[in-house]
Amino acid sequence: MNLSALDLNLLVALDALLAQASVGRAAARVGLSQPAMSHALRRLRELLDDPLLVRVGARMELTPRAQSLRTPLAQALEQVRGLFATEGFEPATSHRRFTLMMPDHVIDLLLPGLIDKVAIQAPGVRLDVAPWRGPASMTADLARQTDLVVGCTADAFAGFHRQRLFADTEALAVRRDHPLGNQLAQLDSFLAAPQIAVIGRGQREDPIDLWLREERLERRIALVVPNYLQALHIAARTDLAAFVPRRLIEMLATPLNLIAVAPPVDPGTYEEFMFHPTRAQVDPGSIWLRGLVLEIGRGLDRARRQAA
Repeated sequence: MNLSALDLNLLVALDALLAQASVGRAAARVGLSQPAMSHALRRLRELLDDPLLVRVGARMELTPRAQSLRTPLAQALEQVRGLFATEGFEPATSHRRFTLMMPDHVIDLLLPGLIDKVAIQAPGVRLDVAPWRGPASMTADLARQTDLVVGCTADAFAGFHRQRLFADTEALAVRRDHPLGNQLAQLDSFLAAPQIAVIGRGQREDPIDLWLREERLERRIALVVPNYLQALHIAARTDLAAFVPRRLIEMLATPLNLIAVAPPVDPGTYEEFMFHPTRAQVDPGSIWLRGLVLEIGRGLDRARRQAA
């Protein structure tokens, strides 16, 4: 293809069409009339020799070729925009808005410290926390809107770099006056005690139960909730035990009147990672934010080593 003959505005139109799968919505997104967007779609179909959008029943769907273009096109457009972005980032005077994506328990571990640091260094900066999604749910549009992701997933986010933050393990959380208390450290008591399972979006089972089954063990599940914070709040007010990240129990032990009990089986350790998009690798604002998050996350590991 002769790039000198290519109208780069067509790439912007293509990006909108791939994101919206609708000529009308794509036109509204980039400020074109619907006839102008229809004309752009005709030109794109000729250039790419692919229909891109096809009607299926009452709606339009992307062709396989169009689906394959979404992520690389979004990344290419971000790099082009970066060529014209204003250089430099001054935290003290910035009013930039950053979007972070992290699980509920990581929010409690990282956000209080991050908010304190941002308030001192960059009082005009705004942090938006979006619901966490795994790599399989990270669309090109979502990746473009996200500045930083934290998760313990072993899978990579396409177009993102990864850095280790901290390690953790899991323990049983029970209310301080629980009738069994430390007896739950014994295998028979642990397996018989009514417990809370945490099954998040996209999961069919609590990962702890998958692991226990591999050990030929099965615990008694009395309640299923979608996140760790709900599990802890229920455990604080009932006789149910919650198998959750130990750091989260330690952080909320005093306000929720909880204690952490070491389980009779060793769940091992897991690592939380920070992911940032490749397009932001040399962005001063992203570098500043990542530095704060790394400082807080790695500080958690240092504090545990010192306490050991």
